[in-house]
Amino acid sequence: MSLVVVIGGTRSGKSARAEALAAASGLPVTYVATGAVIDGEMRERVARHRARRPARWATVEPDADPLAVAATIARDGGCALVDGIGGWLATAQHHGTDLAACVAAARELSTRGGRVIVVAEHAGAGVTPMDALTRAWVDAVGEVTQALVARAEVAELVVAGRVVPLAAGAPAGGDRPAVGTPEGDEVRPVRDPLRSDALPDRAPSPAAPTAGAGGGPPDDALADLRVHGDAALAPGLADHAVNVLDGGPPGWLRAALRTALETAVDRYPGERDACAALAARHGRTPAEVVPTNGAAEALWLLGPALAPRHAAVVHPAFTETEAGLRAHGIPVTRVLRDPDAGFALHPSAVPADADLVVVGNPASPSGTLDPAAALLALRAPGRTVVVDEAFLDLVPGEPGSLAAEPLPDMIVVRSLTKSLALAGVRAGYALAAPALAQRLRDVRPPWSVNALALAALRAAAQRPDALADAARRAEAEREDLVARLADAVPGLRTWPSVTNFVLVELPDGPGAVARLRADGIAVRHAASFPGLHAGHVRLTARDPQANARLVAALAAAVPAGVR
Repeated sequence: MSLVVVIGGTRSGKSARAEALAAASGLPVTYVATGAVIDGEMRERVARHRARRPARWATVEPDADPLAVAATIARDGGCALVDGIGGWLATAQHHGTDLAACVAAARELSTRGGRVIVVAEHAGAGVTPMDALTRAWVDAVGEVTQALVARAEVAELVVAGRVVPLAAGAPAGGDRPAVGTPEGDEVRPVRDPLRSDALPDRAPSPAAPTAGAGGGPPDDALADLRVHGDAALAPGLADHAVNVLDGGPPGWLRAALRTALETAVDRYPGERDACAALAARHGRTPAEVVPTNGAAEALWLLGPALAPRHAAVVHPAFTETEAGLRAHGIPVTRVLRDPDAGFALHPSAVPADADLVVVGNPASPSGTLDPAAALLALRAPGRTVVVDEAFLDLVPGEPGSLAAEPLPDMIVVRSLTKSLALAGVRAGYALAAPALAQRLRDVRPPWSVNALALAALRAAAQRPDALADAARRAEAEREDLVARLADAVPGLRTWPSVTNFVLVELPDGPGAVARLRADGIAVRHAASFPGLHAGHVRLTARDPQANARLVAALAAAVPAGVR
């Protein structure tokens, strides 16, 4: 069972928070409504509430115990959002139901399926009510909420729209130790069963809080963080390993680079014009733009700029993020996406005490695109969220991008490397609120972005049509590769991707990679990504002719009926 309890006062934002968690679950959602419609104004409230929920969500209004209904929905593999405890108990009280039975139902809540999210009122925070009926309601709300939190994997308190993580589990002295109880001044993060680092044999190395005084992963695991697709290349090999569109930069960009080479390399680089162009592209101000020596530098700046106490990195993803944090002595917890759940992001899987969370969107090497709601659900008081959007310009329309959102606690990292074939120029940038952007600048080496990269950033920002063309090309090449794989390699396990690469799982990954190399084709063996294993291989899509050669060689390299 995965039980999440969201607690808050009236108009605190608790329902909106619960809805964001439900949307981020990746499961079909059923909204379990408990409030009674007793007048016209309440009917209007319910209508507004229903209108803001996704149309694909189902809604049920159970006559009896909503927790039992929710458990049934979860056992069927769905996500049930019960909103909320106060309405249920008030209705039960109105019909003369014994409130003790409601408390017992909360204590016995059990499911072996998907997820149950329960919204509960933070009742009784003030003086004791004057009448017996209200006192009974407050008592029942408090008892039911405590019983649910004792069984929950995640519990949160919402105050004025901000989320305060609570320690879930039985209260101190109960059957289960209270998570967050001081043990040598250590506060342990809440563990969620949807975190795939709880699943055995997923990753080549154990997933746990690592680095710092508490130790870290073995040396070979740290070395794996510095492995990238270009290491698979050699002269004469067809490149299906590096996820950069082939053919080199487009003509208009080559012209901009030539102009910079002829006019700008004899003086120190200035970034004002590039910042202004990028700000205009994303609807930001120049003070919110930080050019960097590729997206990798932006990610390496996080440690010294933010000095987090505990970072969480969602994997599998670009591994230089974790490498950079470790190099600066930052303790890191790996939050692993589950391949069997489609690599979906589960915000509640992030340790509650993490004050920095980094996630790739789209993620590499799976190509998974998370909805903006899931990324926004990562926000919490005292936490900075970093979204690596280095691959998002390969997706037509850039759905889910947060680049234009001026949030005070979020950094978005972008790159021109993939879509415009600029791996050798190192052109990237970060977008952040002015205060966060300045912290990045404060630790950035002077003149770290050269004149050619700045010229490329400026030119690309002024050519959204060209970026859109590159995204459509990447989409067409990927769709061609996916279709050929399905036809030629029946049973091959793949995952939906929005980028120009596809992750596959093979019974003998190293053997297949070696046979492809012998056939003159380089691909990316993906075992170095945390959360993946030796059977995972990333294939970069190219033009139809190159894709056909790759697929034919792969079909010959793997046995029939690969699953």
